[in-house]
Amino acid sequence: MKLIDNTITQFTNELASNSPAPGGGSTAAIEASFGASLIAMVCELTLGNKKYEEHYEKAETIKQEALKLKNRMLEVVDEDTEAFNLVSDAFAMKKETDEEKKLRRQAIQNGLKQCCLPPLEVMNLSRESLELAKQLIDNYNTSTASDLGTGIASLYAASKGAYYNVLINVGGIKDEEYVKEKKTKADELMKQIENTAKSLENKILEQL
Repeated sequence: MKLIDNTITQFTNELASNSPAPGGGSTAAIEASFGASLIAMVCELTLGNKKYEEHYEKAETIKQEALKLKNRMLEVVDEDTEAFNLVSDAFAMKKETDEEKKLRRQAIQNGLKQCCLPPLEVMNLSRESLELAKQLIDNYNTSTASDLGTGIASLYAASKGAYYNVLINVGGIKDEEYVKEKKTKADELMKQIENTAKSLENKILEQL
């Protein structure tokens, strides 16, 4: 059963258990999906209000893009846990002979590299979602400012969580070139996301 098919109660119960997965990575992906969903909601409430008719076309376009991003974020929830399971399975491999030890080390490294990909995807999807919010900020039903603000905050929080997950995984990778590439990418994304989120937050506060 996929994690995203669980109820919120089931998911949070599993999250609160001693099981190492789902963990922070899957949580970040879900948090990001909340953010994208709230952007879509704000668009819907703009489309349903004649006062904002001049913004209908833009709101419809942004809504469709936000829904696509939300759906992709939900896929990443399970991808993150699947990647963690690769590492967990690798650590469980036999290590009695030199060959077994070599295969185990390689499997662990491959698993850790795979674990870097879902959180980087969450960061990238969150950045794209924040760009949608940026397009929407002056073209929406301002009675939903708190909802849009919450969506922006969710995307920022998701990105921070995903960033932490990239950092912890690259910490165990021996391939220095891979580590440099992924860490540089994560740093760049986090800087972009932080700047955009803070700028949008200031605008939201003006509208509340």
